[in-house]
Amino acid sequence: MIRNGAVVCNLVVQLSLLGATVASGAADFYQGKTFTIVVGSTPGGGFDTVARGVARHIGDHIAGRPTTIVQNMPGAGSLTAVRYLDATAPKDGTVMTSFNAGLITQSIVERDKVKIDFATFDWIGVVSPEFVVCYGYGPNGVSSWEDMMGRKEFVLGATGFGAGNYLTAATLREVFHAPVKVILGFPGDAERRLAVQRGELDGDCSAISSVPVEWLRDGKAHIFVRFTEERAPEIPNTVPYIGSFAKSQEQEQLLELLSAGDRIGRPFIMSNQLPPDRAAEIRKAFVATMDDPAFRGDLEKLQVPVIPLSGTAARDFIAKLSAFPPDLVAKARRFYE
Repeated sequence: MIRNGAVVCNLVVQLSLLGATVASGAADFYQGKTFTIVVGSTPGGGFDTVARGVARHIGDHIAGRPTTIVQNMPGAGSLTAVRYLDATAPKDGTVMTSFNAGLITQSIVERDKVKIDFATFDWIGVVSPEFVVCYGYGPNGVSSWEDMMGRKEFVLGATGFGAGNYLTAATLREVFHAPVKVILGFPGDAERRLAVQRGELDGDCSAISSVPVEWLRDGKAHIFVRFTEERAPEIPNTVPYIGSFAKSQEQEQLLELLSAGDRIGRPFIMSNQLPPDRAAEIRKAFVATMDDPAFRGDLEKLQVPVIPLSGTAARDFIAKLSAFPPDLVAKARRFYE
């Protein structure tokens, strides 16, 4: 027994030394370096806001405490930022990307077009699910599901085919036959909000965190439906879940596939070509950041919930999505045509 105990003790010591060696190696590498978080959208939107919140704190939890910056790289619904990781981005562990999770669904239903397998990336983690809502704007804006369905037209904006905001609008139009018209070409949330204020759009479908607090406070934005069964505290309990309007099994299944990106919400990934010890260091730093009271306080002020998902859990979920029946995937493909 003593001998076995000595062996176990020796193993613990060896593992501790190994961990210390890895941490020391990461500290030597990251000290004096710049760690870049690439955001696949323009400044001012929800993805940018969350990424900048992470950037303010994650450097404190990375061995060597590198300087952390944010680089905006909008394009193709944030696909440009994703492709950058395996194209020209450094593969040394100094670049991490945040992107619109709506691309995950598109990568499943339009494999030949997107040509990206999100399961192959090194998943660092997810800050929170995407608590998506739709709202009408102004004194005469849509204020309920029945109001929207009774309108001649409800005009929404989106970044492009495959972006989360496009899928949300397409779900309203194609699954529930709502009178939705979608105008493409808005780089991010900030540009859509400006168009809403100008009257060019009738409202928006976006994360609750992207709806200006003053619009909710002053009664300018009227939330009439939410896209997740879970309800963020900022969403009134009178707002119905869109699944309650499904009248067939097909509608329920399509809704599950098309809103899958909302489960992934605010993701962070890195190239799988970087050294494993550095990927492990960033994953560890990400977890520590999610537990950091200062980080949580920053996001609470912005009304952004912190309900993290590990990188492993996110990758497992994506693998599950890839196993959806081909006939259902084929039906979802028309949303991109």
